[in-house]
This record gives sequence, C-alpha cells and structure tokens, in this order.
Amino acid sequence: MSEADVIKQTGNGPITVQDLKRDLTALGVKPGMALMVHSSLSSIGWVSGGPVAVIQALEGVLGPQGTLVMPTHSGDLSDPAEWSNPPVPDDWKDTIRRTMPAFDPSLTPTRGMGKIPETFRNQKDVIRSNHPQVSCAAWGKLAVEITQDHALDFGLGERSPLAKLYQNQGWILLIGVGHERNTSLHLAESRAAYPGKKEIRQGAPIFVDGKRRWVNIKEIQEHSEDDFEEIGAAYRKAGGTIREGRIGQAESQLFPQRELVDFAVHWMETNRSFA
Repeated sequence: MSEADVIKQTGNGPITVQDLKRDLTALGVKPGMALMVHSSLSSIGWVSGGPVAVIQALEGVLGPQGTLVMPTHSGDLSDPAEWSNPPVPDDWKDTIRRTMPAFDPSLTPTRGMGKIPETFRNQKDVIRSNHPQVSCAAWGKLAVEITQDHALDFGLGERSPLAKLYQNQGWILLIGVGHERNTSLHLAESRAAYPGKKEIRQGAPIFVDGKRRWVNIKEIQEHSEDDFEEIGAAYRKAGGTIREGRIGQAESQLFPQRELVDFAVHWMETNRSFA
C-alpha cells in the first residue's frame, strides 16, 4: 500500500503518539507487562512520526518496569540452496556461502519484519539476541534476560527469547496482522509431538572467536504457519483470553502467551500429521 493510499484511508487526521497510547491502554496493555509485538505499520493508518511514534507509544504505556519485545529475524542469512523467493542461479551459491557477511546484531538488517521492528532494533538501549536467522530485540526491565543465551540450534525453542517470555508470563499483541505472523506458535511447534515432525540442518555465517565461520544449525522442518490461523480460530472458539480493539485503524488482539502456547501444543498433537 502506498503512503498516498494510507493517507486517504486515515479518516480523522493524523494518528499521534497520544492517540496510540489511548488505544493501547483501552485494549489492555498495562505498565509492567512483558509484551511481544507483531505489527503492520500501514494498517494503523497515517501515523505522525511513523514507526518511531508507535515505539514511543508502546514504551510509554509499558513504562520503566515493562518490557517490549519484537522479532528481528534475518532469514536471508541462510543457505542459498534453500532459497525460493526468489531463487538464485546454482553457480552463485558457493560464492554466496563463502562471502556472505556474518551476522552482526548491530548491523544486520531484518528481512520481512516491517518498519516497526527494523526501527526498534536500532534504538538506543534495545538489545538484540545473537541468532543469525531468528533473533529478537528487547527493551526494558527484562531485556537482558530475554535476549541472552539464545541457542543456535532450534532457535525458536527452549533456549530462545520466546521461551524466556513464556517463563515471565508475557503477552502477545498483534497489530493489524494475524496469527500467521505470531512467532510464539513456533515455540508450541518445538514442544509438540506430532507425526512427521522432522529435524533438518540449515546454515548461516556467524562470528566464532572473532572470525567469520559458516556453521550448521539444527531446526524443525517448517510445515508450520499454514495452520497458524486455524490454531488462532480454535483458541478463540475454546474461550481463550483475547482482548480485541483497534490501535489507530488496525484491528488488534492482545492475549497471554503462555495460555496460547499451551493450547497450541495440545492442538498440534491432536490435529497435526505430516507422516
């Protein structure tokens, strides 16, 4: 959507930091929460200050005892043999593996995350976890705890920021996006036992003792995301704790991460089969 289209669709003037704070509070975001946010800036409407204003509103409502977390994934730091969107010629692949710069939390950009997480990762006092493909960034009271010791293998599993958020009774906020963007469902996927679940090997460049190295990474084969919306709908139907409203013009949902993840584990074990 172009900026001109966003302006046309924003009915009552520009959306401000104060407007966003009001909407966040009305939805149920509270001071002291640990909050994982997935977002679409254009869905909010035309925001005075753009992604910076959204971040300031979130941090303003959460306050100094709160914690703000966003996914800052960089899936392009991966084996080009796996690329399909778009693929590259076969005779490029060895050169890419040999020359791709190693992951640098302060330098490596996000890919496909949107303007808000990409802006957030550059903010002073934000800490980014050290995973070349599925890092998260965090600000606030629990930022160090949530981002430290992010395991290279199974990066969305038990030694991930998602698991730390689970341990700290965190919440998830979807702003203008659905469960297909809900990274915490990958934590459920890592925990669930279902037929056809497979381990695969990926690769990425990282720094080891100050030197660039291409390393292998263990991960769960992705069948996922195709059923994430179905899981969200089932959670709603089962009476899950969901608070709904609008942030700006964006339809938004707020819910406890632990409750959703536990529900999703059971749902996957009951309904999934890739055998």
